[in-house]
Amino acid sequence: MQKPVLIEKVHGSSRTRAEDVVVRETAITLYLNSTELVTLICSPMHLRELCYGFLFAEGMIAGASDVAGFSFNDVDGLVWVETHRPVQAEKKFLKRHVASCCGRGRASFYFVNDTGITPVSTGLSISSSAVSALREKVEGLSDLFVATGGVHGAALSDGEQILCFFEDVGRHNALDKITGWCLLQGVPAQDKILLFSGRISSEILIKSARLGIPVIVSRSASTDLAIELAGQLGITLVGFARGNRMNIYSHGERIV
Repeated sequence: MQKPVLIEKVHGSSRTRAEDVVVRETAITLYLNSTELVTLICSPMHLRELCYGFLFAEGMIAGASDVAGFSFNDVDGLVWVETHRPVQAEKKFLKRHVASCCGRGRASFYFVNDTGITPVSTGLSISSSAVSALREKVEGLSDLFVATGGVHGAALSDGEQILCFFEDVGRHNALDKITGWCLLQGVPAQDKILLFSGRISSEILIKSARLGIPVIVSRSASTDLAIELAGQLGITLVGFARGNRMNIYSHGERIV
């Protein structure tokens, strides 16, 4: 999923031509029940996982069994997903508003397409040294990032092993691929750990919460709203996990 390009390298006063590699980026238009829904800008790999995960995150399917058919035209970049039951996409897709919440704080956003989200409940715990070891494993899997420096990575772990790993030019896409993999493989996420390379925003937090992930570990930063939401939803949120260092933003009792 990389492409060779001819570049000019400048180092001090020298300037030379060389071949480099860059990550591929493409537009995939998703049709749901024959109606155009959205165009996703993504890395053109693991598209089934991406589309299933996206539809789940947007509340349009509850599981892989809701999907009756999946097809892809790689020439024109078109994906068709058919569901067993009609989906009122216009009432679900990207329709969100903010409500005042009687003292519960500004993080109490009401996401219309995320009404099924409830606070996570799990007895999962993990040592800080295990978190660092998992981060090292993930970095060892990031071949596309090493080659191009142009993708985000997301991995799911049971606390000991990396169960799956996906890369994409988009942070949201990488997480949607994790979600799609869980749906297709029938793997529950309520006792798993998400290892993420990018910034944890409120939308990343909501996507994770909808899947039921109790622990999110990122090598990057988190936004204040994501931290507030994590606190309300019972999610352990860890940022700047690099080497043996990390910042724990919420529900630190799970990091022992």
